[in-house]
Amino acid sequence: MTDYGRGHGSEPWNPQDPLYGDQGWTAHQTQQGQVPYGGDPQQQYQHPLEPQHQDLQYQQPQYQQEYPAQYPQQQPQYAEQQAYAAQHAQGQQQLQQPPYEGQGWDGGHEQQYMAAVQTDPYAGADPYAQQSAGAYPGEAPDLYATPDAFPPPQPPNQRHLEPEPAEAEEPEESLLPADGEDDAEEPAPGGRRAGRGKGGKAGKKKQQKKRSGTACLIAAVVILGVVGGGGYYGYGYLKDRFGATEDFAGEGTDETVDVEIPKNAGLGQMGRILKEAGVVASAQAFVDAANANPKGKSIQPGIYPLKKKMSGTAAVALMIDPSKLAVITVPEGMRNADVYKAIDKKLGKPDGTTREIAQRESKNLGLPAWAASNPKVMDPLEGFLYPMRYDLKKDSTPESLLKQMVKNASDKYAELGIEAKAKELNLENPLQVVTVASLVNAEGKNHDDFRKMAEVVYNRLKKTNDVTNQRLQFDSTYNYVKGQSEINFNLKEAQAFDHPYNTHFVKGLPPGPIDNPGLDALTATLNPDHGGWMFFVSVDGNKTTFTKTYDEHLKLVAEFQERQAQKKNGG
Repeated sequence: MTDYGRGHGSEPWNPQDPLYGDQGWTAHQTQQGQVPYGGDPQQQYQHPLEPQHQDLQYQQPQYQQEYPAQYPQQQPQYAEQQAYAAQHAQGQQQLQQPPYEGQGWDGGHEQQYMAAVQTDPYAGADPYAQQSAGAYPGEAPDLYATPDAFPPPQPPNQRHLEPEPAEAEEPEESLLPADGEDDAEEPAPGGRRAGRGKGGKAGKKKQQKKRSGTACLIAAVVILGVVGGGGYYGYGYLKDRFGATEDFAGEGTDETVDVEIPKNAGLGQMGRILKEAGVVASAQAFVDAANANPKGKSIQPGIYPLKKKMSGTAAVALMIDPSKLAVITVPEGMRNADVYKAIDKKLGKPDGTTREIAQRESKNLGLPAWAASNPKVMDPLEGFLYPMRYDLKKDSTPESLLKQMVKNASDKYAELGIEAKAKELNLENPLQVVTVASLVNAEGKNHDDFRKMAEVVYNRLKKTNDVTNQRLQFDSTYNYVKGQSEINFNLKEAQAFDHPYNTHFVKGLPPGPIDNPGLDALTATLNPDHGGWMFFVSVDGNKTTFTKTYDEHLKLVAEFQERQAQKKNGG
């Protein structure tokens, strides 16, 4: 639908059009005094009530002035108009006569009218052709000749939508219009308004198309990236899962790498970690080897020193061996002497290296202030190398491991609040709490034993104890001094051995802990059984029996000695 005139649509004619209302398109309904569409200086006109004569044409000229010399191309037509003017003057005289009486508008008159029309010299002219601008006085103004005029309307059979003029595409500098960009429409030649420019309607549509194209391009790039990346990893997964399994041969090269296996890792995750470290050729090779080994699923988390380019079978065989795992595990109740040896062995240090560092650097390893409360302590770090597993790394040293162990113990003791508990348990300081826990851990077998054992310690430390006279008489203390773990030893020799740690000889607690107690022993020490237990014996070496009286205890001791004698005799 064009902006003006009526096309094929339903929009009304623009009221500003000077020919607004001329909807018949017969070229005989124009407004009076208006220049016709043919470009000729006269208009065909017929009075509806005047009779028609065969030799007279009722055509009234609008303009009789001569064309100026500057329009020579119109002079022949002007001569014909002069002849037509003379003929019209004669007709005017005849019209002044009265009409014929009794003569009506019959078929003869209609034929006369048709003949008059056919003899019109201007009948072949295009009534819709553009008229030239007038150039003589008195001429009616041409409403379609000024620059701002509306274009002349076209006949119904010639009205067609004009295509929008093609605009040269401008390079797109930005997806969004710049601030302050003009959105005004610019008028096009001929009075019509062209489509919008950059900020106009057509421009916005073009920009929207450009933006849509750019957005589609970006979306396509993103999709291709996602699909390509997913395809790459999918291909790698399918290759590892269903392709021919790649595997190295042999025990690997001389290059060693430390590989850390996290907690709760499955075989597939382990295989991928080993592949990334260059240990195995594919994750599937490791998984297949682990599934084929009966102990393949018992691989523990930790750090493993492995060779590069190992076969899956060789890697699995090394990782199922606990001794190959680059960790140090401190069990509950383990003595410091054994911890030092384990560190030396794992780090490849000479025997005694870690012990010497512990003695020399004990004050610089992070012990709490109350740890050195007794000068008779044999090893200041005893009881402070907290039981747990410690993973080793390439930069691990005896000193770094000792610091980590001491820190873990100090943090746990602070968490349990042993400083405040010491007074509640009638102990002198927190170090004695750790000492009791070390005795409980050395003599007991399980948590229930630990609570009863703690009760035995507290009852024997009481000043009212007239059975053992405040002596604990624990074999574990004697073994600690001797550096052994014997059950059968000479009791008389033990009772006569003078040493601060020998509770068969001295009263009360030893100067310090005799091992590194675990969490169960610590919590049992802080919460004893309160059953009034004074004695205990493990007759068979597995189960510990507790008694409250000395007589009951003697019966159990006799049973224990008889069992030991049978073992010596091979019974």
